[in-house]
Amino acid sequence: MAVAATTKTAWKLQEITAHSSNVSSLVLGKSSGRLLATGGDDCRVNIWSVNKPNCIMSLTGHTTPIESLQINMNEKLIVAGSQSGSIRVWDLEAAKILRTLLGHKANICSLDFHPFGSFVASGSLDTNIKLWDVRRKGCVFRYKGHTEAVRCLRFSPDGKWLASAADDHTVKLWDLAAGKIMFEFTGHTGPVNVVEFHPNEYLLASGSSDRTVRFWDLEKFQVVSCIEEEATPVRCVLFNPDGCCLYSGFQDSLRVYGWEPERCFDVVLVNWGKVADLSICNNQLIGGSFAQSTVSSFVVDLNRVTKSGSVPHGLIRDDEPLVSPTPMGSSLRRIYDRPSTSCNKPQSRVKHNSESERRSPSSEDDRDEKESRAEIQNQEDYKEIFQPKNAICRTPPRHSEPFPAPLEDEPVTVREAVKPSPAVDVQTPLPKQELPDPVQRPPIASSTPLTRTEPSVIPAARNEPIGLKASDFLPAVKNQSQTELVDEEAMSQIRKGHETMCVVLTSRHKNLDTVRAVWSTSDIKNSVDSAVAINDLSVVVDLLNIVNQKASLWKLDLCTIVLPQIEKLLQSKYESYVQTGCTSLKLILQRFLPLITDILAAPPSVGVDITREERLHKCKLCYKQLKNISNIVKNKSGLSGRHGSAFRELHLLMAVLE
Repeated sequence: MAVAATTKTAWKLQEITAHSSNVSSLVLGKSSGRLLATGGDDCRVNIWSVNKPNCIMSLTGHTTPIESLQINMNEKLIVAGSQSGSIRVWDLEAAKILRTLLGHKANICSLDFHPFGSFVASGSLDTNIKLWDVRRKGCVFRYKGHTEAVRCLRFSPDGKWLASAADDHTVKLWDLAAGKIMFEFTGHTGPVNVVEFHPNEYLLASGSSDRTVRFWDLEKFQVVSCIEEEATPVRCVLFNPDGCCLYSGFQDSLRVYGWEPERCFDVVLVNWGKVADLSICNNQLIGGSFAQSTVSSFVVDLNRVTKSGSVPHGLIRDDEPLVSPTPMGSSLRRIYDRPSTSCNKPQSRVKHNSESERRSPSSEDDRDEKESRAEIQNQEDYKEIFQPKNAICRTPPRHSEPFPAPLEDEPVTVREAVKPSPAVDVQTPLPKQELPDPVQRPPIASSTPLTRTEPSVIPAARNEPIGLKASDFLPAVKNQSQTELVDEEAMSQIRKGHETMCVVLTSRHKNLDTVRAVWSTSDIKNSVDSAVAINDLSVVVDLLNIVNQKASLWKLDLCTIVLPQIEKLLQSKYESYVQTGCTSLKLILQRFLPLITDILAAPPSVGVDITREERLHKCKLCYKQLKNISNIVKNKSGLSGRHGSAFRELHLLMAVLE
């Protein structure tokens, strides 16, 4: 008889307040699985040890929010890219800035260290990929081919190739030595968020917002299999160290996949929300996620996870026999040829760019590096984790103890960050800076002062309603000894305002029914017209969220109706409204802006062409509305966080209007 498991398969390990503002990026060290780095809108990079509450080190120097992070294989270097396009490399052992790399014109969306040489690859919102020599402090090569933001970069295990994933729905494979593209993999129908090389075989995995995971053969340059059963976008993927399976991180779940044939071996429910990165250590999978200023780490016991076997979860084809994965060492694919020693110059044959592309050290760069600092927040943890290079051992050790799993019925105690001692902060305090009451806000392991202000934009995902307190719904207690409330009195207080809320919701439901009735006639334009006529932005947002799902529904006359509404949405205080407005505007710009500019630039036709005149009138109307919106986008492109990133992307798309 089967015995119930006594420990959890997955659990939350830790929750910390990582920054004084929103966290914008997160990365885990892949070697030890114990190093965590976070980047925030406060322009800082904070270094943590997983399951320790204090910030070890805070890296300063960037002047705009951190968009991307990466730690090298031996966990001695970290690179951070910002919204302005600047890149900084720090030496964690020496606790100092190593290099400042300038050249990108927009957000740094992705970074990766070369496995052997002193090289860093960067991908940007400007669609370019650059290869940097950290020792030379310059750009070695620029790879052009993507048409939208480059979201993920990965070097192959042998260091000869670079894989890139982008919002243009493609995955590209680059030959570093030849300095050119080897192949472009197409098949995804949405932005590709992540790519990962198999640790041994010539195999590449990619995950996309189209909710699929695809496997690509790097010898035959063709798709091996495609897994399409998911309901949420693929956020991160990681091969098991021995290459037997692929772990895929989704919204609140981890899935274990095989690829020949495609199958799902196991599904583990993990309450990590939008997981940002994965790492494996001691047969435990560590996952990191962030929401606003909070970072959470989770553990999945891989001893309890099915990596292969006779009972897969779906995705097995009825007409194919179930076979075990190919044993390691008998792969049909080619194996990477890794150098036996560290390669001094893996890209010795890489073509160099012109002198204008290569950046030599300058006084401006030196000044930037002098302004960049590594502030050691916790001397004890720093000495424990980053030992000098001549030390006998390094902690976290390569073979650290696994995290103990809690019992199934035992509540997990989440460790909170504690306030670091002010003595370890070397930053000069701001004048007249008053220390807030520690009871009123959770402590943060950062030296940046935290000022509490009312949010200018109400976030779409929040833990409590804005401006509402539980005490507002309960009668005031005049006497402290009077702690018990009469049921009727409590209920009457709770019902206060309930009828008003019901009226509002009933009205909205009625409005949506009206729009739905028009929608059922398959007349999209009239549906949008009716939604606009109701004069309720919430109804417009609901309708646009549907229309945005299918780009083919958009027509030029629909743009003339929607653009004035988009102008209102972009100026809304609700984050969800702004997000919907940005999505609709991006669709319009990508599909119709080239058409509008071409028609307006075309010479007048001879004779009377009523259809052309109508189209020209619509284009003029759209152009005028887009010009008005471009001013809003330009003003908001300086914002930090997700909003700023979205507005900067729209600003680039609208550059032709200027």
